[in-house]
Amino acid sequence: MQSLTKAEEQIMHIIWEKEKCLIRDIIEDLGNPEMPHSTVSSVVRILEKKGFVSHKAYGKTYEYFPIVAKEDYTKTGLKDWIGNYFNGSPSQLVSFLVEKKELKLKDLNELMQQLESLKK
Repeated sequence: MQSLTKAEEQIMHIIWEKEKCLIRDIIEDLGNPEMPHSTVSSVVRILEKKGFVSHKAYGKTYEYFPIVAKEDYTKTGLKDWIGNYFNGSPSQLVSFLVEKKELKLKDLNELMQQLESLKK
């Protein structure tokens, strides 16, 4: 799966949230009414070329929808990120978070409960 630029990812989050949308819906959700329609349209076409979205045409109007699930993209991205920064080891990631005090005891307890439930 290809990675996304920040702009592509931002737009992709809107498409995942809406499930079906027009370019004007994306512009509205971006909160930047000054953003040119052509710019957003270009990014969406790139997402389509990368295989993340597809469209259904209603005359000259295109309705876009995701064809890559957010969960699948997240899983792949996280796996790559852990591979690049923590030698592919989720435990090294957790150790890092604990060391930097980014992971609280409550969070660790929740993780332990999840791991215990997997054993059953």
